[in-house]
Amino acid sequence: MPLRKLGFLSIGLFDPDDPGAGHETTLQIIELGERLGFDSAWVRHRHLQFGISSPVAVLAAATQRTSTIELGTAVMPLGWENPLRLAEDLATVDILSGGRLNPGVSVGPPMHWEDVRGSLYPDTADREDFGYERVERLLRFVRGEPATTFRGPEGVVEEWSDRVEPHSPGLADRMWYGGASLRSAEWAAEHGMNFLTSSVVMAEDGSADFAAIQAEQVAAYRTRHPQGRVSQGLVVIPTDSASAEQRRRYEEYAAARLPRTLEPQGPGRLLFSPDHVGTSEQIAEELEWHAGYQLVDEVAFALPFSFEPDDYVQILTDMAERLGPALGWSPAAA
Repeated sequence: MPLRKLGFLSIGLFDPDDPGAGHETTLQIIELGERLGFDSAWVRHRHLQFGISSPVAVLAAATQRTSTIELGTAVMPLGWENPLRLAEDLATVDILSGGRLNPGVSVGPPMHWEDVRGSLYPDTADREDFGYERVERLLRFVRGEPATTFRGPEGVVEEWSDRVEPHSPGLADRMWYGGASLRSAEWAAEHGMNFLTSSVVMAEDGSADFAAIQAEQVAAYRTRHPQGRVSQGLVVIPTDSASAEQRRRYEEYAAARLPRTLEPQGPGRLLFSPDHVGTSEQIAEELEWHAGYQLVDEVAFALPFSFEPDDYVQILTDMAERLGPALGWSPAAA
């Protein structure tokens, strides 16, 4: 099917000695994406690393520098978040954006849990729930269900609401769940969420066929929630206008990551997709044979983590001007 929506995903790396420059680069990339006609721009999180630690704050800034492009998080791990407070932040940014926010979330304990638990939850670490119920709480608050038993006037000027404020009515329909397992795909569908599938899946049956596993998850989701949106987030690097030096670095990057794609990794049986590097014509042909891609009509192609700003400009420009059209996509501005 023709590609309906083209998006991209950035990790927002920065130099710890000059973090402002990296955050500014991320905002400039989002602005460029809007000028090129991308439908969406997504940011990842990197807690206690040198990438975006507060995607909601970064996207709040992006709302004031863009006007049409959708803005998403892919994804925020809810183990680091208080669902009520996060619901307030998400609604606020959605209001600021004019209804363009697409929050993506996931569950599970924070990474390096044993190292960070004393700082994150010093008094409640053993009682915190890092499962799906945490998402359900967030969904209830975003949908406007009661968050307190008290409402009404207090004193001379105070007025209390029993729901999260501000309330953004359309936000609940733009909530996404980022999952890598069949159960996650099914759960997202059963709870009315959209589904983000990335370049990582769980090889639960021991298979090493990434595309087939991803296709199974997408099909299971669509069976349970036909109206839901599914977005695919592979690493895609078109080289049409790249210099010889850029092509060399891109190919070396993909080659270094290739071994992890050959068999499931670690106790979680995680299977990674190979990166797609080549001309737009070559990548389009690869994707047309990709069983997972065949079942989606929108993507958020992931930008490689460690490239330079000029590399991202070249990659995004080729995506919008060459790869997208080769996949049947038309720029949003058109």
